Amino acid sequence: MLAAFLVPLLAALLSVWALWSWPDEYPVSKARLLAFTATVVDTPQSPAEVRDGLDRQVLRTDWDTHLSERPLWFSVRLAPQDRAPGRVIDFPSRHATAMRCWDGDTLQPLGKIDRRADPGSAEGLRPSRAGFVLAMPQLPAHVLCEARFVGPARFSAVGRAAADLPVLERQFHRDAGWLDGGLLLMALFTLVVGILNRERTYLIFAAWLVINQRMAALSGGWDYQWLGHLVPADWLTPMRQMTLALYSTATVVLFRFLFESDLERTRTLRGVRLVVLACLPVLAAALVLPYRHFLPVIWIATAVGVCVLGYALAVILARTRSSVALWYAAAMAIALGASLYEVIAAAIGLKGLIATINSTTAALASSLLASLAIAEQFRQEHLQRLALQAELQHTFDFLPIGLFTLDTQGRFISANPAAVALAGPGLDVGRTHWEDLFPVHDWTQLQHGEGAGRTVEFETRLMHEDGETRRFLVRAARAGDKIEGTLQDITDKVRAHEHLQFLADHDPLTKVMNRRGIEACLRRGLQRLRRGKPLAVAYLDLDRFKLINDLYGHVAGDAVLQQVCERAKKPLSPHMYLGRIGGDEFLLVMLDTPLQRAETVCRDVLLHLMKEPFTVGERAFQVRGSIGLIEVWSNASPKDIVATADRACREAKRARASGLVVYEHGSRAFREHEAEMQLVERLAAGQKIEGLFLEMQPIVSLRHPSQSLNFEVLLRMHDEHGNRVPTERLIRAGESAGRMSLIDRWVVESALQWLTEHETRLPQNQFVCLNLSGASLNDERFIEDMYDTLERHRGVAHRLCFEVTESVALHDIANTRRFIDRLRSHGARLALDDFGAGYTSFSYLKDLPADILKIDGSFIVNMNRHPANIAIVEAIVSLAQNLGMKTIAEWAEDFETVETLAEIGVDFVQGYALSRPVSAEQILAAQSGADLIADARVGEYLNSAAPDDDLAHVDWVLGHPGPDKTDGPSQSRSISG
Repeated sequence: MLAAFLVPLLAALLSVWALWSWPDEYPVSKARLLAFTATVVDTPQSPAEVRDGLDRQVLRTDWDTHLSERPLWFSVRLAPQDRAPGRVIDFPSRHATAMRCWDGDTLQPLGKIDRRADPGSAEGLRPSRAGFVLAMPQLPAHVLCEARFVGPARFSAVGRAAADLPVLERQFHRDAGWLDGGLLLMALFTLVVGILNRERTYLIFAAWLVINQRMAALSGGWDYQWLGHLVPADWLTPMRQMTLALYSTATVVLFRFLFESDLERTRTLRGVRLVVLACLPVLAAALVLPYRHFLPVIWIATAVGVCVLGYALAVILARTRSSVALWYAAAMAIALGASLYEVIAAAIGLKGLIATINSTTAALASSLLASLAIAEQFRQEHLQRLALQAELQHTFDFLPIGLFTLDTQGRFISANPAAVALAGPGLDVGRTHWEDLFPVHDWTQLQHGEGAGRTVEFETRLMHEDGETRRFLVRAARAGDKIEGTLQDITDKVRAHEHLQFLADHDPLTKVMNRRGIEACLRRGLQRLRRGKPLAVAYLDLDRFKLINDLYGHVAGDAVLQQVCERAKKPLSPHMYLGRIGGDEFLLVMLDTPLQRAETVCRDVLLHLMKEPFTVGERAFQVRGSIGLIEVWSNASPKDIVATADRACREAKRARASGLVVYEHGSRAFREHEAEMQLVERLAAGQKIEGLFLEMQPIVSLRHPSQSLNFEVLLRMHDEHGNRVPTERLIRAGESAGRMSLIDRWVVESALQWLTEHETRLPQNQFVCLNLSGASLNDERFIEDMYDTLERHRGVAHRLCFEVTESVALHDIANTRRFIDRLRSHGARLALDDFGAGYTSFSYLKDLPADILKIDGSFIVNMNRHPANIAIVEAIVSLAQNLGMKTIAEWAEDFETVETLAEIGVDFVQGYALSRPVSAEQILAAQSGADLIADARVGEYLNSAAPDDDLAHVDWVLGHPGPDKTDGPSQSRSISG
């Protein structure tokens, strides 16, 4: 390290000593400045014409052309010592382009030279260094010359010894070569550094050094050559103009990019950018303007640029105090200042330092300072690299992510402490190979990465000595003959992700799949089904599970659900999946399972559920289940599959035998459900329903069957083939599609239209019953439309009696009460359908003033076998009579039932024992309900029954009692039987 500094220091000291004490290699004698008279001639004149005028001019030792390109005539009268043998006249102006000389007394030509035509003549004038020299064996006493100049020339004549010319010329060429070589070598070095480091500033600085060399050549007078080759004479002036323009442009561009960040911080970048843009017209001027017109342009541009850049540089130095910026600033300041000084000196004729301070010295000084700036920048970059290395080492040591390097054999050649901690004590840098810790196939991925720079990323695992398996994320890439990588512990992240993924597809309570997860399994099963694999799906519903939640709380219910799932999973094979899709509803998806095998599994599930009670604490619960199993068809959608299995499950709940109903593909039940799904799609799409028609089932009075013709309107439908569609299917499809109000609207409008058209043919008709669904009753738009329809058919609206089920009516009593009031305002009536089968409470009846109670058929069918049913019916009839309501018993299917109902006091009866549903034409053909009784025994019984004398005064028209001749007008509305 000491030698690295000692050798340059000794070389510098030796150079200083040599400059101070050693003799000069190029000694010359003292030259003498010659006085002359001069004048500028505007028109061509002969030497004789000019000579006389020159004698009247004042003697001087120099002449400034002030950019004039007119011929300059001068006269030199030599002293005897100046014209002695061995003496020459030196004209050192570098701006001189041509010269002719004569003997001033005899006007004999002494020689001529023109740089633009030839390098010189064989006579006395010849080029020397930057100017010309007049050398003759004997100089005349009077020399008359004509000279031409281009640029800001300063002309002088020097008398010197002829022996000094070779010495001066050798010194001139040595200085030129030394300056050219130094600057070009520095430029080449900077260019290589810029290319290797891809540093834009170095490339610009290299270009600036080359242009700086041309500026020095221009100032020194050797710009007529380039690398030892003469520049064509007609190129010389344009090259000088372009050199000046490029020098200014390169200086500004170098400044702009060198201090870009500092300019942005000091907010002076905008002004510098404007100067850069201003360089474009300067370059254009260098191409098109003559030299004497171009020079004022470059002077003004240089002055403006120096002001703007000088201000920006001052601001930067004041705020940043960067040593690199200081060296660069000094270099730029010297270059710009020297150029500006030389221009001003040449323009205003300033003497003194013009000989010593010019572009040559500026080029040397600025290049030297620029070299110091580069050296300082290298030093700072080196310090930055050292600091960065220290920071990287600190990061390497303390980064929580493991960093490692492998050789081509998979051996760890470096690892930071985090990597050692993650891999455990088994990692020994320099000895341990990748395969010693991690799976072999991971090394294959690392070894066969897709080329250098391509990152390989994968997850791996490592079992520690304590038996715990940790998961790691590995990212690695090739870097030459090594593999650089990172090792990150993602065990917790993976576990959290797996848990989230589990929650996304599984029920958090029971740990079985949720709806999303089981539907994904179902879609996977459908894909396998298309490849010929069987698929079966079962719908499991727990019977009366809601009671557990209601009686013992959801904590007990949740515990039972968990145990249910554990038992239900036991019979399942690995390719069978259980999913919870509702509170107590589950779906079984059995992939690659034939229907027979699936049926066996479902029976095993039911057996596991029923084999022993479920215990929660000290309580035990017996839970049964119902399963609907279907064989999935190839073109089924998940929605249709679930709906079909749900229907099969509901059928299993109704059957209550084995708790299992199986739908085999192609079976009658399967076809019925498929037809129902097609009907649902039609209704959901809003398509018009074709094939709807009405039938009527007579409602016969048990007291006076021959004096009334009442009936219930029933909805029927034919399919496109003319086959009758079960009404239950149509109702289920309407409910599933949410289109029950559409169906009810059609029934109401059709019934009222039919009654209006045939009103005169129904004199015995008292009421027509018509069912309304719960969905329609809660549809405000349907209700308003129905009121409008009743208003349009007000003449027959009083005949309608709308049947509403007890459960629907009690769901919202206030709404039902408003509905009843609006119906009665149009003359219609209300019947509570299926009375007794719902949540009957006598207190509700006083809030629901219905006209008819329609006793649920479950109490009527085979009622003679169940005395309790008879007692219930008697209670309902007695209650209705006390509340002023009439009663209808439905589902009367035999004579004995009709007889019992008549004895109890039921007002009306409906059922197959009297008549099945008939067509509208049959209703119109009958005079009374008695005409439609199919069973002769029932008809004979009803026609022979004696009328009740207490009702003899009642008008047989429904709701319009006649006058009581004994007691006066009746105070209540009644329906006569």
